[in-house]
Amino acid sequence: MTSFSVEQHIGAAPDRIWAILTDAPRLVGGGLGITRIEGAIRPGARLKLLSEASPKRAFSLRVAVFEPPTRMTWEGGMPFGLFKGVRSFALEPVAGGTRFLMREEFTGALAPMITKSIPDLTPSFKKFALGLKTLAETGS
Repeated sequence: MTSFSVEQHIGAAPDRIWAILTDAPRLVGGGLGITRIEGAIRPGARLKLLSEASPKRAFSLRVAVFEPPTRMTWEGGMPFGLFKGVRSFALEPVAGGTRFLMREEFTGALAPMITKSIPDLTPSFKKFALGLKTLAETGS
């Protein structure tokens, strides 16, 4: 299994951060590394996402878990579980704000071969977390 993750303290309440995480236009326009999202971020929704990390590839995703304002997952991959990517978002209230966690795990029989071609997502995860922090703390 290959995975990437980021953790960030954000000086805002989980509700405020959740409102940003579920607002596709704000994610695209917020300097988070997402260049396009097609679809609404809501329970069971299908999304198409493009990012700076892989600008020529559109990712087809499904909002699999939607538990406001604490947890959400987006899933995508190949049929029969041959390759699966799961991105999870978690918001935990802490003193002075929220602990934000984002993690992506790649699994499946083809994962060892496919993940060789996936770039290190750590820089894009950090960009996302810092952009989210800026949006939430400034109210932009």
